[in-house]
Amino acid sequence: MLQFKTIIATSIAKEVDLKPEEIQEYIEIPKDSKLGDYAFPCFRLAKTLKKAPQVIASELKEKLTLEEEVIEKVEIVGGYLNFYINKETLAKEVLQEASSKKEDYGKLSMGEGKNIVIDYSAPNIAKPFHIGHLRSTVIGGALYNIYNFLGYHSVGINHLGDWGTQFGKLIEGYKRWGTEYDIEQNPIDALTKIYIRINEACKEDESILEDCRNNFKKLEDGDSYCVELWKKFRELSLKEFEKVYQLLGSHFDSWNGEAFYSDKMPEVVELLEKSGKLVESQGARIIELENTEAPCLIEKSNGSTTYATRDLAAILYRARTYDFAKALYVTSYEQNLHFKQVFEVAKLLGLDPKYTDNLIHVPFGMVFLKTGKMSTREGNIVKLEELLSESITRAKAIIEEKNPNLENKEEVARKVGIGAVIFNDLANSRIKDEIFDWDIILNFNGETGPYIQYIYVRTKSVQEKAGYLPEIDNIHFDVLTDEASTKVLKLLYSFSETVMQAAEKNEPSIVSHFLIELAKAYSIFYSENRIMGEEKEKQDARLYLTYVTGMVLKQGAKLLGMEMPEKM
Repeated sequence: MLQFKTIIATSIAKEVDLKPEEIQEYIEIPKDSKLGDYAFPCFRLAKTLKKAPQVIASELKEKLTLEEEVIEKVEIVGGYLNFYINKETLAKEVLQEASSKKEDYGKLSMGEGKNIVIDYSAPNIAKPFHIGHLRSTVIGGALYNIYNFLGYHSVGINHLGDWGTQFGKLIEGYKRWGTEYDIEQNPIDALTKIYIRINEACKEDESILEDCRNNFKKLEDGDSYCVELWKKFRELSLKEFEKVYQLLGSHFDSWNGEAFYSDKMPEVVELLEKSGKLVESQGARIIELENTEAPCLIEKSNGSTTYATRDLAAILYRARTYDFAKALYVTSYEQNLHFKQVFEVAKLLGLDPKYTDNLIHVPFGMVFLKTGKMSTREGNIVKLEELLSESITRAKAIIEEKNPNLENKEEVARKVGIGAVIFNDLANSRIKDEIFDWDIILNFNGETGPYIQYIYVRTKSVQEKAGYLPEIDNIHFDVLTDEASTKVLKLLYSFSETVMQAAEKNEPSIVSHFLIELAKAYSIFYSENRIMGEEKEKQDARLYLTYVTGMVLKQGAKLLGMEMPEKM
C-alpha cells in the first residue's frame, strides 16, 4: 500500500538538508480536513535556512515533484505546506489492500522474532475476583493482542498472588474458625469471611499478627500442614477464577504466580550480596536507592521474603526463559513506587541491560463504585463474575425490547454484555480513574461497545441484503471520492498506524477511539450514500467499502478482546 507520508517526506528531503525520517517526524495530520490530509510546518526549517516559514513554503512548493495521481494538490497556509492526497488513489489503495490481505488487513511484521512478556490480571488467591481486577485483565489482554498483531510473540503471564503474609493470616484464621465443608462449598466467600475476621483480630491483638507472620515463615520453610492448606486454597480459588476468564475470553501462557519463585529467591539475595548494596536495617535487609523516596525491602527481620524479592526472581527467570524485548507489568498506579524500586534493584542482578532497560510498568487508574473505593479487608467489593452476569442479563432485556424475534438471543446478549464491560474499561486513557455506571456502559447510542457492535451488524445486514460481494477488479474507485466516503477510507488507511501508536504508548484506548470514529464515519456515509438500488457502479463500490469497514471494525474489536454479533 502506498505510504503517502513517506512519499511526501522523501520529496521534501530532496530539497532540504534533512533525512526523510526526520521530516516524517514533523509531518502532521490537520484536524480540519479542509487544510489537507498532511501538513509540513516550514518553521522547522526557518533557523537553518534563515528564511521566513512562508518564504520557505513558497519555494518548496515550486520545487517539489509529486505525481498528481498520488498528491492531488499542495497549498500554502501560514507557513505550512498542506498536501491533499488523491481521493481515488486512496480508495484504490485501501480496497485493493483489503481485498488482498482480508482479515490480515493492517497486520505488520515489525516485531517478528521478538518476545513481549506481559504480566497482567494477577488476582490474589483466596480473595474475590472483583471489579478492581477487571482493568488489569482487559488492558493486559488488549496489549497481548495488539503486540501479536504487529508481529511480536506475546507471552501472557498471570502472576497470581499466591504467596505472602496474607497466607499466614488465612492459615491462622482457618485454624481458629474455618471448616472443610465451608471452603469446599463456597470457597471464596468462606475464605473472604475468614480474611476479614482475622484482619479485625490482628488490629485488636498484635500477638495474633505475629502468629500470622510465623505461619507464613513456616509455609516458606515447607511445613506440611501449612503447605497442604495453601495448596487447597490455591486449587479452589483457581476453579472460581476460571469462570471469570471464560466469560471474558482471557488467555494466559503461564500461570506461574509468586509461589513459583519461592526456590529462586536465594539466588536473588546472593546476587544482591555480591553487589555490595544489600545492607541490614533493624534486623531486616534492604537496598538503599538514590532515585526513590524509600529503600527496597528484600528480607524481613524474621527472614521471610517480600513481594519485591519475588518480582526480582521473576525478572531473572523471564529474561532467561523468554529473552524478552520488553517486559510489561500491568498494575494500578498505586504500585508506582514498588516497580520504580524493583526496576532499579534489578540493575544489580548482573543481567544484560537489554532486559533491565526494557522493564515497563503500565499503570492504570482505579475503578470506583458510585459509593466509593472497594476494599477486601472491609468486605466492600463487587464480584466480577456477578457483574458480568448482570451485564449479560441487562443486555438481553434491551435486545428483547428492540428485537424480540432475534435468533440466539442468549449468545448475542453474552457478546453485547461482555463487550460492553470490556469496551467501557478501554474507552478512556488507562491512567484515568473509572466510575462504573450501567447507564453509560450499555447505551446503544453513545460512544460504547454496543454502538460499535450495532454499526458492525449494520455492515453485515447491508451485505446480506445485497447477497453478493463485488469483485475488486470491477470496482469504480472514483465513486468513493465524496467527503463521507473519504472520511471512512482515511480511517481505514490509518488502521496499522493506530495499532502501532497503541503499542508505542501501551494504550489500548487509542484503538477504542479509532473504532468509535470509524463507526461514526460509516454511520454518516450510510446516511448520505444510498447503497442498494443504486446503479451497479455505485452499489458495488459502496458495498465493497461497507465490507472492508465491517472487517476492520471486527478486527479492531478483536484486539480489545470483544466479540461481534452478526445480528442484533
